[in-house]
Amino acid sequence: MNDAHSASGSVAAADPSAPHPESALHLRNNPYKVAIASMVGTAIEFYDYYIYAAAAVLVFNTQFFDKSDDHVAILLSMSTLALAFFARPFGAMLFGHFGDKIGRKKTLVASLLLMGLSTVAIGLLPNYQSIGIWAPILLCVFRMGQGLGLGGEWGGAALVATENAPDGKRAWFGTFPQLGAPLGLLLANGAFFGVSAWFGSEVLVEWAWRIPFIASLLMVAVGLYVRLSLHESHVYREAEHRKQTLNAPVKEVVVKFWKPIVQGTFIMVATYVLFYVMTAFVQVYSKTPVTLSPAGHAMGLGIPANTFTGILMIGAVVFGIATSLSGVVADRIGRRRWLIWVTVAIIALGLAMPLFLEHATPAGVLTFIVVGMFIMGFTFGPMAALLPELFPTNVRYSGSSLAYNLAAIVGASVATIVAIELNARFGLIGVGVYLAINGVLSLLALLSIHETKDESLLENPVA
Repeated sequence: MNDAHSASGSVAAADPSAPHPESALHLRNNPYKVAIASMVGTAIEFYDYYIYAAAAVLVFNTQFFDKSDDHVAILLSMSTLALAFFARPFGAMLFGHFGDKIGRKKTLVASLLLMGLSTVAIGLLPNYQSIGIWAPILLCVFRMGQGLGLGGEWGGAALVATENAPDGKRAWFGTFPQLGAPLGLLLANGAFFGVSAWFGSEVLVEWAWRIPFIASLLMVAVGLYVRLSLHESHVYREAEHRKQTLNAPVKEVVVKFWKPIVQGTFIMVATYVLFYVMTAFVQVYSKTPVTLSPAGHAMGLGIPANTFTGILMIGAVVFGIATSLSGVVADRIGRRRWLIWVTVAIIALGLAMPLFLEHATPAGVLTFIVVGMFIMGFTFGPMAALLPELFPTNVRYSGSSLAYNLAAIVGASVATIVAIELNARFGLIGVGVYLAINGVLSLLALLSIHETKDESLLENPVA
């Protein structure tokens, strides 16, 4: 084991208002309070993340890029989505380092602040017509800030929920931070839907798109209040008391636990591809006018943007319901067994994709989104329990965050662009096969691990 981090005891002794180290070990958070706090925090972070995705599809191509070539502007706008994915592993390493070294609570507060400030900055950013090339450059900088913040968010929120969960209910309590994703998706699309309905689509594109970004400041204030009210995880405090925290947890996890990082990464890959195919590619495909690619494949359905936004809001509700159900099932039959069956369903959905979307009406798109979001919730829900269970306490934040966010690069960073190009060349079957191949990768990764539902987080061996 590397040098232990042991400064906490002397700090507590120097501060008469701080609890004595021995008594602090017995402090416990109410698990339901922690669950709600983790859900609120992740919902805010995912809201910030998703309003960017919605704006990238709807308005950024006209706001921050040269409009002389619409197709190129759309591709450039969508490519900025990928920047956050590449920033996320660095956020995972940065916040994972401090989360394993000084605690989960402080680190989660910092990640929320970074995400919130980056989002508000985007809402205040002048457009291409005002500052030229600096507009897309600064947009990319702030988007990377969002990625760094979210890179540190998920692992910490998952750990706070699962490390405070009662025995036998880790997957259920782990679904609460996961519910932040559908809740954030619902809030983000609801914000754009409401702004568009109130001001009209022309005003939305001109300036009203900024409102959801600037409004994030109020939501971040709420999230900070909730998070600051929690105690540090007792599982982390126990490791700290035993002098088992590390000075270089990221180095330790990469050297000693590279295998579960790789396994966790590929377990998550299909989940990411499925989500971005549904929320980004299908949105582009739906709102693009009915035209043919040079290869003769349909490039769009000509469905109004607000119609798809409404469909996606229904999908977000389905996503949330399925996420909650998945935690109950994963606690009962095991994470591995449940996720194997769900991953098979992802493969089947990919191969059936043309049946849902080829020349589809809004009803056909809604059917695909509802079915896909059920499967999405079933696969996403147990991940907050499974990924942390692959790692010991003193590298759990770093390890689970790295696996989760490396999967974002492999599975999500270019998923939308790849899907758009595959559709142009091969039609929807190309997109469906792409999803199915990623499903096979996740299935192989799941088959390579053992069941983790009965692992003790306290007794999990340290690095």
